Amino acid sequence: MKYHLDHAWAEPDGEEAQIGITVFAQDQLGKIVFVDLPEEDDELVAGEVFGQIESQKTVSDLIAPVSGVVIESNLALEDNPGLINESAEEAGWITRVRLTDPDELDELMDQEEYLNLVGE
Repeated sequence: MKYHLDHAWAEPDGEEAQIGITVFAQDQLGKIVFVDLPEEDDELVAGEVFGQIESQKTVSDLIAPVSGVVIESNLALEDNPGLINESAEEAGWITRVRLTDPDELDELMDQEEYLNLVGE
């Protein structure tokens, strides 16, 4: 798993990657009540907004950690956005993309670098 400065993660799997927000991010947001999921075939651009996530505290932009074309989004989040609170880096994934530039993964942090960033 690789991490973006904006508290998103990407887990590569061949030419694809699953994307979500980090445990730290969901903890900062509090109880998540809505996730704006991207549609199939939407294009994500690394470092740019691809949706929003709403908690009881605030609304935040979702920032793409990598560029890609959406293959699927986690429709379970429509009925249960709290899955992100329960399992941010597993069941609470947000979308899966076909990578358009796999080299972008090299620009992301590994887990140790990310944990140092957030002070854990």
